Amino acid sequence: MSAFNLVILAAVLLLAAVVVGAVLVGVRTLRRITVAPAPGDPAFIAEKDRQEQSLAALRTAADEANSTIDVAKSAAAAARAEAAAAKAEAKAARAEAGRVLDDARAEADTVLERAHKQAEADAEQLRTAARRSGEREVAVLAATTREQAAEVERRAARMDERERLHTEEVERLAERERQLTATSAALAARENALAERERAVAEAEEQRRRELERVAGLTADAARAELVEVIEGQAKREAALLVRDIESDARNTAEQRARHIVVDAIQRVASEQTAESVVSVLHLPGDEMKGRIIGREGRNIRAFESVTGVNLIIDDTPEAVLLSCFDPVRREVGRLTLEKLVLDGRIHPHRIEEVYELARHEVEELCHRAAEDALVEVGITEIHPELVTLLGRLRYRTSYGQNVLKHLVETAHIAGIMAAELRLDVPTIKRSAFLHDIGKALTHEVEGSHAIIGADLARKYGESDDVVHAIEAHHNEVPPQTIEAVLTQASDACSGGRPGARRESLEAYVKRLERIEEIAASKAGVEKVFAMQAGREIRVMVKPDDVDDIGAAVLARDVAKQIEEELTYPGQIRVTVVRESRVTEIAR
Repeated sequence: MSAFNLVILAAVLLLAAVVVGAVLVGVRTLRRITVAPAPGDPAFIAEKDRQEQSLAALRTAADEANSTIDVAKSAAAAARAEAAAAKAEAKAARAEAGRVLDDARAEADTVLERAHKQAEADAEQLRTAARRSGEREVAVLAATTREQAAEVERRAARMDERERLHTEEVERLAERERQLTATSAALAARENALAERERAVAEAEEQRRRELERVAGLTADAARAELVEVIEGQAKREAALLVRDIESDARNTAEQRARHIVVDAIQRVASEQTAESVVSVLHLPGDEMKGRIIGREGRNIRAFESVTGVNLIIDDTPEAVLLSCFDPVRREVGRLTLEKLVLDGRIHPHRIEEVYELARHEVEELCHRAAEDALVEVGITEIHPELVTLLGRLRYRTSYGQNVLKHLVETAHIAGIMAAELRLDVPTIKRSAFLHDIGKALTHEVEGSHAIIGADLARKYGESDDVVHAIEAHHNEVPPQTIEAVLTQASDACSGGRPGARRESLEAYVKRLERIEEIAASKAGVEKVFAMQAGREIRVMVKPDDVDDIGAAVLARDVAKQIEEELTYPGQIRVTVVRESRVTEIAR
């Protein structure tokens, strides 16, 4: 129960006690008054009424006091109940506090016991670690002590060996000194004997010289001068003969050696052959012509392809169609046929066959005329007609953009000039050079290298062995064995390798640039690679932390060497290695 409730309860009890006291005093007073007056007296009656009223008031006050006492009792009972409840709560709180305290004490004991166990385990681990560390240190000290003892033993053994070797060396030196002393004595005796012998020989030589002078009637100086004069004359004669022989041999071999030197120098120029274009373009007067070329349901284009053997490609290219075929003569016949059809305007299957025959005869006539013009220009008169036909087909064959027939004429002229300078058989060499690419007329029909095919054709149609060998050896399918073969090879390289003669295809150019960049990028420490100036220069950016200045020089040399070994290219390629270090700082 709270203190406020106790104060209220005490006040109520005190008020009740005061009321009860007042009632008791009034009752006593009333009794005294009732006994004193006489009966029937008005004053007595009035007093009696007043007393009765007072008594009634006292009774009322007593009833109120009783009510108040009852209320006070009720409050006291409630206070006692609250006090009992508070005692019960206090008892429960004390019981809970005791239980919590017991739990805390039990948990503290558990934690303390666990801490003791952990401390004992840690101490045991520390003792074990200390024991192992001590054992390792003891083992290391023992091993070090053993090594030091072994080193001391080795040093002692070396000292003993060195002393033994020194002793043996001293003994050897003493023995050698004794031998040298004996040898010196023997040499001194031999020198004395040789001196005596030399004196005897000198005396004998002097006597012989005197006798020779007496017999010859000449002194020694005169005889020496005469002998020198005779020997000098013989030497001059032999020298003159030797000079004459050397000059004759030089004149005989100089011309032949000069020829070989010139041929070897020209032979070092080389170039490779690649495939030519297989597509021709025909321009049309308008796009509506494409529909007439195709025909109803494509019958015209099918008839054209079946008659000519040329694929006709009609795409979105404005006012143009493509003709594709590996045979250059057949492609030209198809192009001429389509051109005549477009100009005529009548395009149907029957008309296609008629125009094709006209175009074929026209192309054959053009080929034959071109072959005859080339033969006349080169100066070749006797040749098999079939070779003339094959040469005419080369009018429409190109290599790296260079016309093959014109290439043959140019090669023949170059070979003829070199043969004339070297005083060789000019007609044979010009014939070999002119026919060296004859096999290209059949490469789309016969498998194999054009050099071997051309040699077989020349052999079949009665060409000489020198010409056949020059044809088959001009690309080293067969090793060249004659001067004609070497000159044919050299003139072919000169014609194909001169500036402006041939152009490289875009695909080969891109592949060469990619390979150049791959070679440089494969090296260690390379960060970036750039092929510049159409592949004539390559910039290699390296990581400055991985490649130093000396490594950059080595890298440039390695890249240049690998490019030389793996690639074929005109001119030269410059390799530049860039090693750049940058330091950046910010000022605040």
